[in-house]
Amino acid sequence: MSITKKATVLAVGLGLVTLSACGSSSDDGQGSGDSKTVTLVSHDSWAASKDVIAAFEKSSGYKVKVLEDGDAGQAVNKAVLTKDNPQGDVFFGVDNTLLSRALDNGLFQPYEAKGLDRIDARYRVDGDEHRVTPVDYGDICVNYDKAYFSEHKLTPPDSFDDLTEPEYKNLLVTENAATSSPGLGFLLGTAAKYGDGGTSRSSEAESGGGWQDYWKKLKDNGVKVVDGWEQAYNEEFSGSAGGKKAKGDRPLVVSYASSPPVEVIYADPKPDTAPTGVATGTCFRQIEFAGLLSNAANPEGGKALIDFLISRQFQEDMPLNMFVHPVAGDAKLPAEFTAYAPEVKDPRTMDPAKIADNRDQWVKSWTSLVLK
Repeated sequence: MSITKKATVLAVGLGLVTLSACGSSSDDGQGSGDSKTVTLVSHDSWAASKDVIAAFEKSSGYKVKVLEDGDAGQAVNKAVLTKDNPQGDVFFGVDNTLLSRALDNGLFQPYEAKGLDRIDARYRVDGDEHRVTPVDYGDICVNYDKAYFSEHKLTPPDSFDDLTEPEYKNLLVTENAATSSPGLGFLLGTAAKYGDGGTSRSSEAESGGGWQDYWKKLKDNGVKVVDGWEQAYNEEFSGSAGGKKAKGDRPLVVSYASSPPVEVIYADPKPDTAPTGVATGTCFRQIEFAGLLSNAANPEGGKALIDFLISRQFQEDMPLNMFVHPVAGDAKLPAEFTAYAPEVKDPRTMDPAKIADNRDQWVKSWTSLVLK
C-alpha cells in the first residue's frame, strides 16, 4: 500500500471525507488518443489538489486524465503487459523496490525533465539514461502507540535490534513482504542492515547469519504478519484511530514516518501532539518515480506533465495530499507536516540493482522462513 492510500484509509477510519484523485477527466477526450489530453497511469493512491491540476491544464493547454490501476505492484505489472499499446502517456508510482522490473521490461522511453537539476542526485538513480524522474520519497518505519508505552512504563523501541528483545514480545505487527509494499520495504531494510547470510558486500551489513537469522529472532519474539497495510495499521495497531475502533492490540506496526501527521490532521478535535511515534532506527527509504511510457500516444503532453510533477508548485502540494516528501530542493514543507513527522536522518537504502538481483529470492526465502 502506498503512503497516499494510507492517508485515505486513516481519513475513513476517522469518519472524514477521504482523499480523492483530483486529476481531471473530460468526456470529449478518450485517453491519450486526443492530442489535447494527457493520461497519467498510477497506483490507486494518486492525489493532488484540484487547483494545482487546473493550473497545469491552463498553462499547458492539456487536459489531465488519471487512470488508477490498483496497488503499485499490480499497476507496474499491468503497465508492463500493455507496454506495446499503453493505457496512457505517463506512469507515476513505480518505486525503488520495483524499479528494475519496469526498466528491464522497457516500460519507459528516455526523457530528461526540465528542472531536473533541482533534484538531489541521490534520488536520480537512473543516471544519464533518464528513463524515470524522481518525484517523491518517504520512509517505511515502525510506528508505536505512545499511550501503550506510557501506561506500561516501557521505553519504545528505536532500532531493528530492539524489536527482538523480550520486552517487545508479541507487540509488533507487519505486512506480508510478498503482498505489501511496506512489508517488502521492511524486509529490504533488514537486509540492508544485516546483509544476506554474511555474504553481502554492503559496508553497513553486519556479519553473521544476515537478515534470515534476524527474522528467526523476530518470529520467535511473536511478530504477527498480515496481508497488507490497511489490516496492520487500521485494525491490528492500537495507536491508530481505526485500530482503536477495531480494538487492535498491537502497539507496534510497520507503517511510515508520515503516519503521525495524518493522525493529527484528520482528527477532530486535533490533539496537541501526535498519538503515535516513529522508531527512526527502523526506516527504509522509498522513492517514487514517473516515466514517459514507451509508445505513448501523446509524448509531448507526457513530457509537459513530467516537468510539472517536479515543479515547485506540485512538489509543495504533495505533502498534505500524498503524505510524502518532495524531492525538489526548492520545495518547502507545510508546517502541519514538519510539526508531526520526525526527520529520518539515516534511513536504510539499497541500490535498485541489488534489489533487482535479490528481491524475488529474498521474498521466497522470507515466506518460507516466516510464514511456515
